[in-house]
Amino acid sequence: MKQITVIGGGLAGSEAAWQAAELGCEVFLYEMRPEIQTGAHVSGLLAELVCSNSLGSSLIDRASGLLKEEIRRFGSLLLQCAEATALPAGGALAVDREAFSKMVTERIANHSRIHLIRQEVKDIPDGIVIVASGPLTSPALAEAIQNLSGENRLYFYDAIAPIVHVDSIDFSIAFKASRYGIGEDQEGDYINCPMSRDEYFAFVQALRNAQRIALREFEKEIEAGVRAGMDHFFEGCLPVEILAQRGDLALAYGPMRPVGLKDPRTGKRPFAVVQLRQDNLAGTLYNLVGFQTNLTFPEQKRVFRMIPGLQNAEFVRYGQMHRNTFIASPLLLQPSLQARQRETLLFAGQITGVEGYMGNIATGLLAGINAARLAKGQPTLIMPQTTMLGALCHYVTHASMKDFQPMKANFGILPELPEPVKGKRARAQAHVERSLRDLGTFFKEWGLKQ
Repeated sequence: MKQITVIGGGLAGSEAAWQAAELGCEVFLYEMRPEIQTGAHVSGLLAELVCSNSLGSSLIDRASGLLKEEIRRFGSLLLQCAEATALPAGGALAVDREAFSKMVTERIANHSRIHLIRQEVKDIPDGIVIVASGPLTSPALAEAIQNLSGENRLYFYDAIAPIVHVDSIDFSIAFKASRYGIGEDQEGDYINCPMSRDEYFAFVQALRNAQRIALREFEKEIEAGVRAGMDHFFEGCLPVEILAQRGDLALAYGPMRPVGLKDPRTGKRPFAVVQLRQDNLAGTLYNLVGFQTNLTFPEQKRVFRMIPGLQNAEFVRYGQMHRNTFIASPLLLQPSLQARQRETLLFAGQITGVEGYMGNIATGLLAGINAARLAKGQPTLIMPQTTMLGALCHYVTHASMKDFQPMKANFGILPELPEPVKGKRARAQAHVERSLRDLGTFFKEWGLKQ
């Protein structure tokens, strides 16, 4: 029986461990929580969702939906768990984060070939190893990775959004609806807090003037315009107060865009809107969509209570910021996710520069399969670049280091279609058809089971 070591029990590590074990390998999965916490996690559960509870769109003509379909055909454990703990979220796959993590933990802990070890790994061991330690890799392990690679570590700063209790929302102002009526129920899957023009601009001004938690080194670099070592915000997790600095209407055209919604009090589209998404199965907790923040806790309470409908909001969790770590994958990794310097060492998840929950799960899946193939003396898989997973792996291993930053699944990283297709949705559908066709061919060529 071949042994595989997986470091990290997050999304990528849990999926990697499952795939390798299902292929007959003995897996030793190391997770340092709960003995050693990260500052962002709150439990010792595997696959804990730290930021949003949404795994992105489930619609097949969306990049995230295509990636879901690809890994569904590989038998992704975490996608199964996510769909089993899903919450209403329009066309998106949102989950009860605690129920999801509990289910993953139970499945992993009860697998006969997975040994879950609650211990910090400070050095990279010999043998076949998958490093899926995530964006909050411990300092000791990060130093070991740096020593192995000879490259400087790369950082970006990430932020998470606040969560409020539904009973504290004023529904004489707030209303339930999904954009353009897309949702599972007639009321809609989101709670919407509408703003008039005056309310919006007062809110933006308050955001700009609110006190932030000091990140001295980071703020100095931003002030000076320095990007030494790629230290920067990942665009998709930009704090709402930073986005407000970009222009008076930056939020109205960003997370607070009101398109597809009507305020039932007026029958008209509001000037801006703050959407809240269900965060647990009981429907008692809601997170502020797109409202990642680094404001101090008292300022969050003051400023976010300016949002109509949230004037008496009870904050179950305040937003916060943490530093995420990712490696120089274009220099260090092959598209199979194997290290160039050591082919028995694989990386998966956010530490590779893949962003988004589904990207983490998908790369964990590929790393787990390839680790098992190495253990069996089989050639490792390189996914077709025309598939979303293949395109993600190709991007993080071939991007220019000059502007390399974390990348989510998107149609822009896929190769151009052989023939021009007019219309955004038509092009997306053409990409989907090609991706799934090529994936089917790939399965047949490699003798893989769907």
